[in-house]
Amino acid sequence: MLTSYVSTEVSGRYRKSQKGGLEMIVRLWHGRTNISKADEYSEFMKERAAPDYGSIDGLKKLYFLRRIDGDAAHFLLVTLWDSMESVKKFAGEHPEIAKYYPEDDSFLLEKEETSALYEVFFEK
Repeated sequence: MLTSYVSTEVSGRYRKSQKGGLEMIVRLWHGRTNISKADEYSEFMKERAAPDYGSIDGLKKLYFLRRIDGDAAHFLLVTLWDSMESVKKFAGEHPEIAKYYPEDDSFLLEKEETSALYEVFFEK
């Protein structure tokens, strides 16, 4: 379970929640495709996933990252949310469980079961 933290740093930016902690959650998802499908999957993510993420109030930022490693392309999706409640609007009641689209079956080499969740406790 994520907890709220109070930053003692005064030179950086931070947003306090009503509980005194920051109001920012980062969700990380990783996927891997064959290199031959990397460009097509990149386009799929921009055309299908980006609008889906963007339709949720509370999404602050979305990064789609790609790294080629041998015969595979690794994708990292980094999303910044204003609260855990917003993450749940997107991912469901258990936001640590990875969300997939039916089309992912034709691209991904495997489906990882979880996404990582982090609470931002300081930003500058």
